[in-house]
Parts: sequence; C-alpha cells; structure tokens
Amino acid sequence: MSAWREVPVLAGRHVTLRPMVRADRAGLLAAFEGLHQLFHTTVPDDTSIDAWMDRIESDVAAGRSLPFTVLDATGRISGATRFMRMSSQHRRIEIGGTLYFPRVQRTGLNTEAKYMLLRHAFEVLEVNCVQIRTDFLNHASRKAIERLGARMDGVLRGHLILKGHLRDSVVYSILAHEWPGVRRNIELLMAHYEGEPA
Repeated sequence: MSAWREVPVLAGRHVTLRPMVRADRAGLLAAFEGLHQLFHTTVPDDTSIDAWMDRIESDVAAGRSLPFTVLDATGRISGATRFMRMSSQHRRIEIGGTLYFPRVQRTGLNTEAKYMLLRHAFEVLEVNCVQIRTDFLNHASRKAIERLGARMDGVLRGHLILKGHLRDSVVYSILAHEWPGVRRNIELLMAHYEGEPA
C-alpha cells in the first residue's frame, strides 16, 4: 500500500501516534473532556463524535487524510491529530485536527508528536510543503507553531464560523528545503524535555 494511504505507527519517548480506530471512541471522548469551552475549534462530544469519525473515514477513503490517535508515554489515549488536505499530486499536506487532553498540553508530547509527523511527511512522503493552520486569536497555538520554525504565509480573514465566532485562520508552512534546519531546531527543543515527565 502507498505510504500516502497507510497510517503509520510513529513512536517516541513521550508519545505514540497510531492509526485511529472506532474502538478509540470512549478514550477520545475522555481525552476531549474540558476542551468544549474552547471557542476557536470544534471539539466532538458524545452526540457528535460518530459523525466526526464518519467524516474522517470518508477523507481517508478519498486519500485526503491519515488520522492518528495520540497515546502518552503510559499508553493512555491523550488526543487526536491527523494529516489532512493531502495532495500526493502536489506533494502537500496539512497537520491539523489536533486536540489534546489538557494535562499533556505544553509538555514534550506535542513537540515530539509534531517532530514525528514532520519527519514522516518530509522523509517518507517526500512532501514539498507541510501546512499548519490555527485561529488568529489562539495565541498559544500560534506561538507553539512559530516555535517549531514554521513561517506564516498569511491570514484567511473571515475563514470559518465556529460556535458563532467568525474565525480568521492563520496559515503557516514549512518547505522541504527548510526541513533540515527546522528538524535541528525541534531536536534542540525536545532535548529541553529530557528528564521531564511526559
């Protein structure tokens, strides 16, 4: 099977990313607890998670997405992320749909997860570009993306309506020729977490 159609298992010190399956439903719902007050993203709950998973499965079947369930160092489900808006023709992908249980936010887990996703994108899928989007008002997310070494391409103004909020989306990207420097930067960031709990 083409690497563009198969969800890999990516394992590190703080985190494991593995293919998302329907059996993860309860674990994902538990991980998403406490995130529903966020205004800048839509978080699945018990009434919407099945439709959310249906849409993801449809995108997988169409070759547009590779979804991961995020496990912390103890093997507990701690969230979800995915490759999305994939185009093998243009060798572009986006990392998005990322939702983490609050206890693992701002830990080595997210940095290592992004590192593994970027490494897979550039070194296995051999993409030309990885894109990341976030809400203009989500300053913590923007700071984290910029800290990785991604560059801002621009702002899609009035891009989405989420929970009655008209979202401006900030678009960031990393290009293939930038990856070696970004990789080194992220490796230095991850070294900061050595010896810290995941």
